[in-house]
Amino acid sequence: MDITNLIQTVLIYALPVLFAITVHEAAHGYTARHFGDHTAAMLGRVTLNPIRHIDPIGTVLMPLLLYFATSGAFLFGYAKPVPVNFHHLRNPKRDMVWVALAGPASNFAQAIVWALVLLALAATGTQERFFVEMARAGIAVNLVMWAFNLFPLPPLDGGRILVGLLPWKQAQLIARIEPYGFFIVLALVVGGVVGQLWLRPLMSLGYAAISLLISPLTALLR
Repeated sequence: MDITNLIQTVLIYALPVLFAITVHEAAHGYTARHFGDHTAAMLGRVTLNPIRHIDPIGTVLMPLLLYFATSGAFLFGYAKPVPVNFHHLRNPKRDMVWVALAGPASNFAQAIVWALVLLALAATGTQERFFVEMARAGIAVNLVMWAFNLFPLPPLDGGRILVGLLPWKQAQLIARIEPYGFFIVLALVVGGVVGQLWLRPLMSLGYAAISLLISPLTALLR
């Protein structure tokens, strides 16, 4: 493996990944506090300090090991989940949806910001490869996090959104999957099911939506 390319890739992705996971987790904490649960706030997790959200194994060690083991073909990782006590929410079933949705929504918003950065670089004639690739990485990383976390299986955000939207009886059935959900999701990721049937279609939709949203600015700058 070319160590120079590895270092360049790490540097390009470092800032987008750091922002993506930090804002995602903080968004859960801020939203939970807004709806009445102060658990994350009391534990110091309602913050934009990335150190509070980084999991040494899930955020650093696992992605690096997978990168080396697969030559960059497969990456998987996770941040330290923000603790939320749904029973403390003013309306647990309804507010659970907003708390869960806050994380992916923050990633989609960040993808738009990175797209605007890329547009600004093009408008100013900046062709420095490092900054252009970082902006592209920012869009890609955040769209991956947005799409992946919306997968409708707990403990992912999409699973919790589904539990909050379904009638009580069906919601309980889905909620019972949570203790095994991580392993099921990991198996589906390794088997390519999540990538082929969920991530790719949803990311294509995300790219198309962002392109449409910034199209007035794109047209203006032409």
